[in-house]
Amino acid sequence: MEALAEQGVTVIFKADAERMRDGTKPWTFVASGAPFREGLLVRTDAKSVEDCLAICLPRLREAGLTIPE
Repeated sequence: MEALAEQGVTVIFKADAERMRDGTKPWTFVASGAPFREGLLVRTDAKSVEDCLAICLPRLREAGLTIPE
């Protein structure tokens, strides 16, 4: 996440206790900021942090951001 912040991206991870109790997707990942054109926002809700990253990191790379493996 540090590499994203260094490129001007704001990243938020959130764990929602209510959704966790309900057995739904409790984790939210949101990335936004200056590198994105036209106010692009990369966001997903998932069952785990790993699932959030598996979904969002490829989208961030497609947007031209450099993310170490």
